[in-house]
Amino acid sequence: MSTTHNYIQESIELSEALENNSPTAWLSDFRKMQRIKLEGATVPTRTTEHFKYNNLTALNQGGLAKFPESPAVSAELPSLVSSLEGDTIVLIDGRFDSSSSKISGSHLVAFHEANEDQQKTIKDALSRQNFAKNIFNRVNAGLTHSGWLVEFNKSVDYRPLHIVHITTQAAVDSVINEQLIVKLNSMAEATVIEHFVSDNNIKSGKTISHQSAHFDIGDAANLQHYRLHLEHSAHIHFGQCTFWLNRDSQLNSFHLATGGIIKRIDLDVIHQSNGSHAEINGVYLAADKQQVDYHTNVEHRTPHCTTQEVFRGLIGGEAKAVFNGRIHIYPDAQKTLAELSNKNLLLSNKAEIDTKPELEIYADDVRCAHGATISQMDSTAMFYLTSRGIPKEKAKLMLSFGFVNELINNINNDAIVDYLQPLLTQFFKQTVTE
Repeated sequence: MSTTHNYIQESIELSEALENNSPTAWLSDFRKMQRIKLEGATVPTRTTEHFKYNNLTALNQGGLAKFPESPAVSAELPSLVSSLEGDTIVLIDGRFDSSSSKISGSHLVAFHEANEDQQKTIKDALSRQNFAKNIFNRVNAGLTHSGWLVEFNKSVDYRPLHIVHITTQAAVDSVINEQLIVKLNSMAEATVIEHFVSDNNIKSGKTISHQSAHFDIGDAANLQHYRLHLEHSAHIHFGQCTFWLNRDSQLNSFHLATGGIIKRIDLDVIHQSNGSHAEINGVYLAADKQQVDYHTNVEHRTPHCTTQEVFRGLIGGEAKAVFNGRIHIYPDAQKTLAELSNKNLLLSNKAEIDTKPELEIYADDVRCAHGATISQMDSTAMFYLTSRGIPKEKAKLMLSFGFVNELINNINNDAIVDYLQPLLTQFFKQTVTE
């Protein structure tokens, strides 16, 4: 007889058990508040609006709400680490690995080393999280015992910051919880790469990651941001990424995710002062029986702000992808320009995509557009290529690349492009079917 576990309630028990040994006792009240709000909650089902297309049964098997017992001694670093010139934070199974990390300057602070002012900044950022659509963001908040605060100032030429999250066999059947807070002060410029990978030695078993990132982009500040989800196919990831844009601030954010048992990423972009601009581009890939799910929410609260959002999905095998993109225009947000495009390519007859673009407009002097498409490989284009002597499989590979190349080529970082190209090639070769 099988027993159904409640992962959320088991996470509450884990949070309570860790309080006595927490390195961040000053977050105790915050964690307690999250536990109170989670009391009685259960894992969402198909009747839960924001999870109705997801299969979350893997969370009801029990034994997952525990931290890795011992950190991995070492892990293979992705090739992007050596090709990028910048600061590197390496986290192996959620633990900081000083031997692989490379940090210059004092603008990076671990939560347990934060002074009183920095603690206030951290608390303020954590309290502004959006818990409305994704209960697992609150689970992560309740388990927050560590994290990083990064601060950028104007007139300082910072190197790109590369944060590498590596999962190893030591973390199988356990949970990893992480928080990142990035603050760009007025007129600062920064590049941040969030990079999630699994060690090649993982053989079996599943790992759960909860990771939340918060970006406060100050007046006239500019953030180049990349978030790459390339974990093992047996990985479960619940992620949240929130951007607060201020007057005349600029955001350029690129996202890429491969599928897993469950992979759910929530993006929130909040225009809270005039003149800000956001570009959000993304690619998601799923094969076999994987899942990948992006929920994006862009809020225009003030006038004269712009958003350009483009996501592309390629789904093969019996995989499932979900895309829910929402743009919300407040009554005072006149002179807004906001556009959302989501296009999907099904690479097999059993692949599935559920896409839902939304516009919610309460202002009358705006220019807004949204659209979504779902299609299969273009037979006319296939005929054109094969009739000119190109082998069928190579023709499929070319069309698959063509579908996402616009977004890949717009990446303003050659090292990231060079890193992603062979990964995409491998995915297309393994996934494109007859």
